[in-house]
Amino acid sequence: MELAYYSDYAVRLVNSEEPVRGKDSLTSVEAVRGLFGNQSAARRATDADVTRFRSVRARLRAVFEAADQGDETLAVDLLNSLLLEFPVSPQISGHDHRDEDGRPLWHMHLADHPSNATAGYAAIAAMGLAFHLTEYGVDRLGLCEAAPCRNAYLDTSTNRSRRYCSDRCATRANVAAYRARKRLEADRSPSTGRTAVSTQRTSASGER
Repeated sequence: MELAYYSDYAVRLVNSEEPVRGKDSLTSVEAVRGLFGNQSAARRATDADVTRFRSVRARLRAVFEAADQGDETLAVDLLNSLLLEFPVSPQISGHDHRDEDGRPLWHMHLADHPSNATAGYAAIAAMGLAFHLTEYGVDRLGLCEAAPCRNAYLDTSTNRSRRYCSDRCATRANVAAYRARKRLEADRSPSTGRTAVSTQRTSASGER
């Protein structure tokens, strides 16, 4: 498993809140456990982790915001502060993954040794995001341009062209842009028509 895979932990946590819309799904210990997926570490979560998770979420969003604004140094500094506070121990794993001959499929795994669920999740999310950033570049961390979404995403496109967090937001933005162009064309048409008539009258007057 590539270590950059763990960067999805950061995206999941950041997108548990939509600040512009005033929505926050991180309101209970069940919501915290849901972020872990089927990981056994979810069982460690308690009510106290709700507040802790929100704090880490704000710091991870700040990383995406800095990257989205083109401030690479700030994005790296913010991420480094998380890595220092929430360290992990890379380990080789493969006992649960075997090839057709029954041999282990060895891969790197991030093992955490946290005092609480937040520390464990934050460590994995920060390390995964760090691997993604160093492998693909700071500009691969973005925030959706389809207002008012602003969800975080990781750009894995070959030409670094991603601008939206999902196909839904991309479609919505394209439809909005199309309608805006049509409105602009409609507003310009009457004006253009009057200008053309005025030009014809001026030319006719000159010829006389």
